[in-house]
Amino acid sequence: MLTRALCAVALAILMTPLLPAERPTPQAGKAARSVTVANNGMVATSHPLAAQVGLDVLKNGGNAIDAAIATSAAMGLMEPTSCGIGGDLYAIVWDAKTQKLYGLNASGRAPGKATLAYFNEKKLKDIPTSGPLSWSVPGCVDGWDQLRVKFGTKSFKQLLAPSIDYAEKGVPVPEVIAGHWKSVNKMTDPGMRQTFLIGEGKSRRSPQAGEVFKNPYLANSYKLICENGRDAYYKGEIAEKIVALSNEVGGLFSLKDFADHKSEWVEPVKTTYRGYDVWEIPPPGQGIAALQMLNTLEPHDLAKMGPESPDYWHLLVEAKKLAFADRAKFYADPAFARVPVADLISKEYAAKRAKLLDPKKALTDIPAGDPKLSTSETIYLTVVDKDRNCVSLIQSNYFGFGSELSAPGTGFGIQNRGCLFALDDNHANKLEPGKRPFHTIIPAMVTKSGKPFFTFGVMGGDMQPQGHVQVLVNLIDFGMNVQAAGDAPRVEHVGSATPTGSPTKPKGGTIKAEAGLPDEVVKALERRGHVVERVKVNGGGFQGILIDPKTNVLHGGSESRKDGAAVGY
Repeated sequence: MLTRALCAVALAILMTPLLPAERPTPQAGKAARSVTVANNGMVATSHPLAAQVGLDVLKNGGNAIDAAIATSAAMGLMEPTSCGIGGDLYAIVWDAKTQKLYGLNASGRAPGKATLAYFNEKKLKDIPTSGPLSWSVPGCVDGWDQLRVKFGTKSFKQLLAPSIDYAEKGVPVPEVIAGHWKSVNKMTDPGMRQTFLIGEGKSRRSPQAGEVFKNPYLANSYKLICENGRDAYYKGEIAEKIVALSNEVGGLFSLKDFADHKSEWVEPVKTTYRGYDVWEIPPPGQGIAALQMLNTLEPHDLAKMGPESPDYWHLLVEAKKLAFADRAKFYADPAFARVPVADLISKEYAAKRAKLLDPKKALTDIPAGDPKLSTSETIYLTVVDKDRNCVSLIQSNYFGFGSELSAPGTGFGIQNRGCLFALDDNHANKLEPGKRPFHTIIPAMVTKSGKPFFTFGVMGGDMQPQGHVQVLVNLIDFGMNVQAAGDAPRVEHVGSATPTGSPTKPKGGTIKAEAGLPDEVVKALERRGHVVERVKVNGGGFQGILIDPKTNVLHGGSESRKDGAAVGY
């Protein structure tokens, strides 16, 4: 039961950003910094130096896709507390040439030996949240390759060169990332300690803010990819090292699992919200939860309610409960289970589900609907170039450093995304060989009149669809600018059923309300039956770029809950 609870809430509890006390308290409509504006190109992500790496690619003639790959590679070095080439990747791309959106699911699958029978023999009721049994094949590098081949103009050698240079010479660690990095101090895996601690002997420790971190092992892995492409990872030395570790520690990986891996180009799905088209990647990700929430909210005059209205926050949380009840039942790999996406994101279905809502009382029992009849630390980056190609990209190890295991000499941790499978033979998200697990990471994009308008994401497990909706409501309904929309006080509702099928307590869940939400709002929510917990900062980390439809100027935002920046030229 402990691993089940951890899978449900670990990101919210364990991965809360460690921000210094002097950071400004979020306030509705007030930005912690100015909006970044630029004419030509822009990159936004949660490490300023990684954003600069991407911007240099744009300045040197690369397009948005080139810059996104280079930035992603830099983030794997600079924020290994959240991502790396041991994890997965999702992306939405607007191609200026074809004037069309493309979706990429670069997530990995369960090993061929990963069966329900295996876990039954082990007498395990849940998949552990760390260790080799939590592994699925990492999809990031193949995702880079798919993006580069389809849309890019630069070679891996050109795109990975800045990260190789930083890995060999060293890169300073910023304060929020340094806070997360401390978790490695308690890890026992030799590969993790060898790679991510600094110093000598028994005094080895995680780097503090401002200290320089080097990763020659990752530099070598990147060089192998430059020389031999994605096959260096899936059919070469890197795969061999990971499988050797798997054999040593009781994992289920085989070389065939890596050789068979491939990403999938998918059609993004959308709903309309007040004249805007909001796009997400379909399951096994949770992006459609944001679309379901927006459909529930749209009939209500949120602008009239305002960002400090108890009515708004009550409605938002109740909409989330309905969407996440469906998430727990239906969201899974569509190659293995029927996922009724079109029904779930329809306006008609939202209207029927909305009849369960009480404007004065919090829901406590929220059954999943039947449309046939009626926990993660992550990085996000977005890039827009001079031609207005746009990339919305998200990448993750799931729990911070992932499984807490690293193949010696590779320079990266291996994700624990496989722990999100259910060990219930009747569940849509049940473990099966070659199946992709339910996924929390979701990039988003908004178009208006058939043109890109806003490319954005919010990090942090279950917070992601909730954050998508809150940012969009702030921007569209409350008229905030792109920076204020991310900086505004945020709530996270925790306690819905999870994609592993496990319920959580207290009944009806808990609202984690940031300090900037007025006390009178909290008291009003409590009177309606909500359980509210005050927190300084919720999980997340918004990055976004808006294209002004009148001036074509880029407006970038990077919220103060992270170390990041939006940079342009």
